[in-house]
Amino acid sequence: MPYIPTVKDRSPRGERYFDLFSKLMGDRVLMITEPVDDHMMGIIVSQLLYLEAEDSEEPIHMYISSPGGSVMAGLAILDTMQLISAPVHTYAMGMVASMAAVLFSCGEKGHRYIMPNAEVMIHQPLGGTSGQASD
Repeated sequence: MPYIPTVKDRSPRGERYFDLFSKLMGDRVLMITEPVDDHMMGIIVSQLLYLEAEDSEEPIHMYISSPGGSVMAGLAILDTMQLISAPVHTYAMGMVASMAAVLFSCGEKGHRYIMPNAEVMIHQPLGGTSGQASD
């Protein structure tokens, strides 16, 4: 089971503890740190739609460190980024490759940032088919 750190938040109402990812989302920060697949797509799309409903003008900050993955799942995230009004600022860290690099490159113009030691790799699309000749 993965370890998820907790953080303390102080407010006039007192102290509350959150898991780190909930706190980051409250600050409009999303993380893509695994291969892009249908499960991750559902989470990221849901987060984008939620943050859009909360405030459609405040930027969303998407940090990406991923080897890429499913084109269809990535395109669903991309479609949602383009659907919402809130600008999505993208940050490349570590390795950002393939579909993850496409997501990074579709961040808000003027707000795409590559960390000093990050690498971004975009390649030609690959495709193929399989099955019986009678199909």
